[in-house]
Amino acid sequence: MFIKVFYFTYLIIGLHTVSLFSASAFFGDPPDDNHPWAVHDRNRPQPIHVVAGTTNSAPPSDALVLFDGTPDCLRNWRHNKDKDSRKSDWMIQNGSLFCLPGTGSLSSRATFSDCQVHLEWRSQSHENKSGQSRGNSGIFLMELIEVQILDNFQNPTYADGSAGSIYGVMPPAVNALKAPGNWQSYDIIYRRPIFKNGMLLESGSLTVLCNGVVVQAGVPIEGKSTHKIRSFLQKKFPNRGSIKLQDHGDSVQFRNIWVRPLRARPIDGSLDGYIEANRTQLKRKQTAYEIRNKAEKLEGLEKSLLLYESLIYEFNLSAKASANKYASEFLDYLLRIDSEQAVVQKVKIISLYNALKYLNKHSILPTSCPVLERVHSIIVTNNWIDDI
Repeated sequence: MFIKVFYFTYLIIGLHTVSLFSASAFFGDPPDDNHPWAVHDRNRPQPIHVVAGTTNSAPPSDALVLFDGTPDCLRNWRHNKDKDSRKSDWMIQNGSLFCLPGTGSLSSRATFSDCQVHLEWRSQSHENKSGQSRGNSGIFLMELIEVQILDNFQNPTYADGSAGSIYGVMPPAVNALKAPGNWQSYDIIYRRPIFKNGMLLESGSLTVLCNGVVVQAGVPIEGKSTHKIRSFLQKKFPNRGSIKLQDHGDSVQFRNIWVRPLRARPIDGSLDGYIEANRTQLKRKQTAYEIRNKAEKLEGLEKSLLLYESLIYEFNLSAKASANKYASEFLDYLLRIDSEQAVVQKVKIISLYNALKYLNKHSILPTSCPVLERVHSIIVTNNWIDDI
């Protein structure tokens, strides 16, 4: 969509209005073999707006709420034990989800890939218990990777079995637990391992915050969680899986459980970050094509600037020739008007100069560029060098 306002043309990109006569299109370093976007690229898609929760425990607008204290949330879960073999069901009391001994673990019906998880848990005081026998549970990502839940506030146990540990793999950096009876919070950032044709491409990672304190920071995933046995990644790993809350024989409460997906990594198809060369080339080609299509709706210098901009992504002889043609016609027009009228065109002239200098600097246009030489002459004549 384009809006004419006096001598200026504006391009509506998403919710943002960008003047074609600003220098923003010719600002940061251009795309390269592994980056389809320029630095500070105005054509790069805008982030989707997400409404943050009103508190740290409240879900953001793009989260899937698994438990918010209402009875209907039980539909989001399935018991891992059949009804005949479990002693009781998980239950809701005063807005909390209770795990009672013998209920068996509870798994989400929804499955997730890379995700952010928030949950809160609480264990009551167990004065007669110690070690792994106090408020033991766990949250399992994809039902495979456990972040330990345990009341080890002033209750030592083996380090890689402490609250906030990646069970059996990595102890928490610190013990950030509150005293029993208080609600504890976990915020988990999970990136799954990625295999292709049996080859490990990325090991994935876990980051965990306990009560707002980082206790795991980008820890590589070594394999599924096991007891007493060291686990290793095999030749495959699921792309998606449920979240499991463990029944370990202790009474533990949960509340405020929500999950939100993370954006894809480059290896998963994202076009942000360091991208494979063939995918980068395809995206650059697509972006250039879209810009050339926008240029078809314009005339004069506006069209010239967009065609020059398309060359940043993909060099095209026809686009270059057309851009030079419309730029030259604009410069010819300046010769036919008086000096006062020419001053009105100053913003346009400087925009053209910046575009050509950018393309020249990054070897997209040759060192000898007649259009650039003409624009430079106009700028020097009018003493506009300090305005560039």
